Amino acid sequence: MVIDIKKEIKRLKKEKDAVILAHNYQLKEVQEIADYVGDSFELAKIGKELPNKTIVFCGVRFMAESAAILSPEKKIILPVEDAGCPLADTITARDVKQLKEKYPGIPIVTYINSSADVKAESDYCCTSANAVEIVNAINSDTIIFLPDSNLGSFVQMHTEKDIILWDGHCPIHHKVNVEDIIRIKAVYENAFLICHPECRPEVIEICDSVCSTSKMIEEAKKTDKKTIILVTEEGMRHRLKKEITDKLIVVASPKLMCTDMKKTKIQHIYEALELEQTEIKIEKEIAEKAIIPLERMLKIMGKKKQFSGV
Repeated sequence: MVIDIKKEIKRLKKEKDAVILAHNYQLKEVQEIADYVGDSFELAKIGKELPNKTIVFCGVRFMAESAAILSPEKKIILPVEDAGCPLADTITARDVKQLKEKYPGIPIVTYINSSADVKAESDYCCTSANAVEIVNAINSDTIIFLPDSNLGSFVQMHTEKDIILWDGHCPIHHKVNVEDIIRIKAVYENAFLICHPECRPEVIEICDSVCSTSKMIEEAKKTDKKTIILVTEEGMRHRLKKEITDKLIVVASPKLMCTDMKKTKIQHIYEALELEQTEIKIEKEIAEKAIIPLERMLKIMGKKKQFSGV
């Protein structure tokens, strides 16, 4: 017997009191079946505010970990256990401890794209949307910024503070070079280029707007130009096409596809709900330490409603 998998997912959601969250970079069919689509921290916050007892997080491990830190009373399920983040994997808690020894007293700001263990050793967290504001709000002339060196370089362009960078980057965004941008601009001469701050500094310089994925929607709607070129993971194109129907949305390069983000399929969501696997659990001591830099970030941002990021 052939089952209607979408119907079964709907049934299981009700049975398990679950909500499905999907990152902007997920496959089209995963975004379509999700209850909410957005940035990683934006989704973690949504998950916390919802009454559902179970969160199925369609993304990568650090995102599910963030949801688990914010909602320790809930069951957080990552449909594909080995969906990881190469950027997050560039640094460990041990590395952060060694940085503390090398630079005693220097505040550590850690990008949300990091493991719970690394967050637990940090002083502040940030998203790509608020990284500049967080760094500028800290009472220190020098900041250690982890782990994305491209995002850190972008912050350095907007602060007078000295930034000590960790040598990490998102391999997907980092692959795109100036030649790729020149090539796509030659095809779409009057296009509006929007890039993510995880891109190389020289790529950022020749784009029209640099922002987080959630802000990309706003920027794309605002411009008068009828063609939008995205310099970010190609999954974002589906989100923009749904939100903006009167403009052409193109991706700058075929390099912009994250295999980890594409691991989750509808079948995995069904199995995750049916079997309630893989559950992401954070050790209590780690979770209690990791929530501190997140709370400090939220305190700095004050009453602003948008805490979106990657």
